[in-house]
Amino acid sequence: MTTKQILGYADPWSIKAGDTVSFMVSGIGIDSVEAKLVRLIHGDENPEGPGFIEEEVLSALPATLNVKHQFSPIGAHAVVADPGQVLAPSGDFTVYAFVSITKPGPDRQVILGKWDATACKGYALGINKCGQLEFWVGDAMNSDRVTIETKLLRKTWYFVAASYDAKTREARLQQIGTVNRYASLIGPVTNLEFDAQASKTLAVAPGNPGAEVPFLWAAATLDTTQRGRHRGMLYNGKIDRAGMVGEILSADALAAIAKTGDLALGPKTLARWDTTAGYTDTGIGDTIVDTGPHRLNAEGVNRPIRGMTGWNWQGRSDSFRLDPSQYGGIVFHEDALTDCRWQKTVSVTIPVDARSGAYALRLRAGDVEDHIPFFVRAAKPKAPIAMLMSTFTYLAYANECLTFDAPIVQAITAQTPVLTEADLNFSPSREYGISTYDHHVDGSGCCYTSWRRPILNIRPRHRMSAMNCPWAFPADLSLIWWLENSGLEYEILTDHDLHAEGVAALAPYRTVITCSHPEYYSEKMLDGTEDYLTQGGRLIYAGGNGYYWVCGLRDDPAEAHCMEVRKLDNGSRAWQADPGEGYLATTGERSGLWRSRGRAPQKIVGTGFTSEGMDESRPFERMPDSFDPKVAWMFEGIGAEEEIGDFGLGQGGAAGIEIDRYELALGTPPTALLLAASFDHTDGYPLVSEEIGYSFPGRGGTQDPQVRADMTFFETPNGGACLATSSIAWSQSLPWRNGDNNVSRFMRNVLAAFSKPGPLPGGK
Repeated sequence: MTTKQILGYADPWSIKAGDTVSFMVSGIGIDSVEAKLVRLIHGDENPEGPGFIEEEVLSALPATLNVKHQFSPIGAHAVVADPGQVLAPSGDFTVYAFVSITKPGPDRQVILGKWDATACKGYALGINKCGQLEFWVGDAMNSDRVTIETKLLRKTWYFVAASYDAKTREARLQQIGTVNRYASLIGPVTNLEFDAQASKTLAVAPGNPGAEVPFLWAAATLDTTQRGRHRGMLYNGKIDRAGMVGEILSADALAAIAKTGDLALGPKTLARWDTTAGYTDTGIGDTIVDTGPHRLNAEGVNRPIRGMTGWNWQGRSDSFRLDPSQYGGIVFHEDALTDCRWQKTVSVTIPVDARSGAYALRLRAGDVEDHIPFFVRAAKPKAPIAMLMSTFTYLAYANECLTFDAPIVQAITAQTPVLTEADLNFSPSREYGISTYDHHVDGSGCCYTSWRRPILNIRPRHRMSAMNCPWAFPADLSLIWWLENSGLEYEILTDHDLHAEGVAALAPYRTVITCSHPEYYSEKMLDGTEDYLTQGGRLIYAGGNGYYWVCGLRDDPAEAHCMEVRKLDNGSRAWQADPGEGYLATTGERSGLWRSRGRAPQKIVGTGFTSEGMDESRPFERMPDSFDPKVAWMFEGIGAEEEIGDFGLGQGGAAGIEIDRYELALGTPPTALLLAASFDHTDGYPLVSEEIGYSFPGRGGTQDPQVRADMTFFETPNGGACLATSSIAWSQSLPWRNGDNNVSRFMRNVLAAFSKPGPLPGGK
């Protein structure tokens, strides 16, 4: 493993020519780098393809950049701005909350407090490394604590409180179980003692660490020479309604709060955080509202997860939109990261006449190199063809750790992972966040992902270690290479552009081509695609497993970097949301599969996900519909019995990795023609789980006829049309033999016709 690294990210990912992009760079063991702007043409270094290709671009970028090691503020928490030091009382106080912990240990975790862990000063209510409720104080010279011996159970709701008597220094700690029939992992039949209390006269009083040490939810303040001030003692679990008062609440008062959830509000209320306040039909933000007299709102950092079931969830309402009062749970994870918040290293304005394309900032220091990708749209669209870069899907897989963390991955891919030095340096650390295919340290799935962090697997040379071939962006460069070498004029767009602008982003182009894996789609993206087709646009769906997961962004353009998805009880999923937690906090809509919301991909592009396998890809065989005069022109130069794509950089064929099929029962237009199909896939290609009502043998590629890739074509209103090639491996067959192959020939025939004005050949 190397001791020197260059890492960075671009913000934003997509700009128009003439706009400015910023780069945040960190050097580990490196203090200066050579910098160059490049257009990325091809990434896969497979010797059977064109190899790695980039094109240097003239720019005003300095030739050398000074860099330093930049650290990431990992961990979800919330910060309370308290300039008046209301939450640093000199007299009596009580702090309380409803909590459900998800991962005790190995260190102390703060629930609520104003605690300087380096100076050992302040106070905090939290859990110790054994999972016991604890309240501790310190005055920078000494510290003391009181602990309840009865451990808190995982994923079980409690009301917890700590009171401090300033005169006697007596601290009282109390936990009250609030288990009901639905909200906790265990139910009322469990014969355990949930309630407990402890008291102790502390040796020291809590000192005030000052305004520079804020009151925090789910974290404490640390200060080290190398990193400076940052957050530590991070909490894993849920926190529901919480508060603080400047008096000692009696046992009866605390029991009343635990029973009703009605937070104390009186003349001595310091803060009263209502975690159910601020919900709307279109989601909720990061502000935790203080309804007390001082309005000491807490602001979430690294997107604490909202819209989650609370201590009083009754199981009937499955969405926070139906009854916000039952959705006060806010989830915190110690490894959450949605923004590295690095200092900007350099910004570059792209010339207004620059070519549209996939760009990167290339950084070098000796034999250490990194590419930081971003995307440039045309300032004013001129080309007839647009390539739609799948930036939502890139985010979904960003920094996936499946090879390291998912034992089942070898069974899925039917091969042993092939690790590179980059994998070993990067993936296991989790310092730069995880993907929506990974689990947080407490075992729950990751629902947020962001481009504001270094992302290993959007580097152009990256190969997915689990399957030893390119995936997502590096794979999509094969299509860029082919377009560059085809002589066809094209420009690029991104999912984020489509989400922001809808059909207006696509409308200037006669033809739009998707990338290899447009899996993650928002409602705005689906609507824009559907509107484009019905208004006469022509679409080539050149991928597999597209239009699959419901995902969303907040409406605020400043939040476009962070995408949310929740995996529900259907589909090929790496994790599954807990009951009642299937709605996106960003938009208020139900997540899961688009198919489960009545918008199967077949309804839009003709085919939808049917199988995946990573051991080998197969060719397409022409079907009878391919000889219909309406579409025969697509196959000019291709023989009647000729296999299409019995080659490729994506596991040796054009039909594979993830594949889709024609299915009238799911909405394939009845007018669609079935042009070609793949056959004889291995049993490494099982039928997808959403197709299986009952499990029984024979659902693999050698036996189930639904395991195939179907190529379809249909016309849409106003002269539009849609071709679906239905395979992730399709575009990786284009560069074979330098583009001299029948997959390339077919694509050239289609694009030549699709991109011209007027009716398609064969229309009469």
